[in-house]
Amino acid sequence: MRRSLARRAVRVFGDQPVQREVVTSIVDAARWTGSARNRQPWRFVAVYDPQVKAALARLGQYAAHLAAAPVVLVVLSPAETMLDTEFDVGRVVQSITTLAAASGLGSCPVSLYPEASSRAAADLVGGEPDWTARHAVALGHPGEPPRGVSALPAGRLATTQLLRFR
Repeated sequence: MRRSLARRAVRVFGDQPVQREVVTSIVDAARWTGSARNRQPWRFVAVYDPQVKAALARLGQYAAHLAAAPVVLVVLSPAETMLDTEFDVGRVVQSITTLAAASGLGSCPVSLYPEASSRAAADLVGGEPDWTARHAVALGHPGEPPRGVSALPAGRLATTQLLRFR
C-alpha cells in the first residue's frame, strides 16, 4: 500500500509533449477539491511557451526545472489572502499532483517567492491585478534522472516518529 501512496517529485522530463486535453482533464477533476466556504481561491494557467517557462524558472529559489518542463501549470490565488487561502491552494496542488500521477505524468510543485516574484509570475501569465501566482506545478512525462548522490535526504520518517496518541 505504501508504494501506491508515494509520488516522487519529478524535475527531469522526457521529450514527449503533454496534450492540452490531459491538462484540462486534470484541472477539471482538481477543481472539485474542497476549500473553506467553497471559495475556490484558485485559477490556473497552463504555460507551454518556452520563453514564459524560462522566465517563471527565475522567480523561485527552487524553480529552475520549470524551464524544461513540457507544461507549467501556474496556480493563481487572491493577492489579499484570508488565513485559509494558502491551505486551500495546497490542497488543490496536492490534487493536481495525484491526478497527474494517475494520468502517467510526473510533477513537481514549486513556490514562487518573494512576493515580488509572485506578482511578476502573475503578470507573465496574464493574471488579474488582484491575483498573484505563489505556486506552480511542473508537469510532464518523467525523464531519466541524473546519476549521482542527491544532496536531499531520502526516505520518510516512521509513523511512530510522526504520530502520538493521548
